[in-house]
Amino acid sequence: MDFIFMLTRDDRTVADAADHLAVAQRLGIRHIGFKDIGLPFDHLRALNDSIRGQGATSYLEVVSEDRDSEIASARAAVEIGVDVLLGGTHAREVLPVIAGSGLRYYPFPGRVSGHPSVLNGPAEDIVASAADLAALDGVHGLDLLAWRYAGEVPPLIARVCAAARKPVIVAGSIESGDRIAAAGSAGAAGFTIGTAALNGVFKGAGPGLEAQLRAILTATQAVKAARLPFDRD
Repeated sequence: MDFIFMLTRDDRTVADAADHLAVAQRLGIRHIGFKDIGLPFDHLRALNDSIRGQGATSYLEVVSEDRDSEIASARAAVEIGVDVLLGGTHAREVLPVIAGSGLRYYPFPGRVSGHPSVLNGPAEDIVASAADLAALDGVHGLDLLAWRYAGEVPPLIARVCAAARKPVIVAGSIESGDRIAAAGSAGAAGFTIGTAALNGVFKGAGPGLEAQLRAILTATQAVKAARLPFDRD
């Protein structure tokens, strides 16, 4: 299970993202992303160049709600050369934009609204949406706003993973090792954390970004160690 460190707070890329990126790079974090709002795209391009220049995988997560902004963000993702495009709710319109780019694409299943983004139920609709999206050519996995859903979260993650049969990344409001473990146990391939680490509220971690990230890495490694015997089968 991959930890994706997002240079974001409250679904916006932060102005001092480059400073936080330097801390993540010192710790050897290999998956780093940002949102499509908060900084101009030329600044996002510079972030992407820095991430990929150190051999890490770069992610752009789309949180714009309207179709035209989402398509513009997808075009920008192709132009600046990110490795993975996360989020967005207009997959069928985005797929032609990114076709042939080599970009991996993980849209949001379900009905998503607001800033910060919220995942609206019922669970049956989210699961059906997951199956529908995952069946599309050019969709490599899903970006599930699991803890932005007002119902039981671990069963939802498990149902979405089963319906998709493609990697599911869990995003939003992961603030403890317990939630990382729950996502891993439910079958998630990865998860994102931004606000919790930048605000210093990840449970059990000391103050400061480096301490926060070290605690998240430790929790991630524990999940990987627990899953390893099953991964070998």
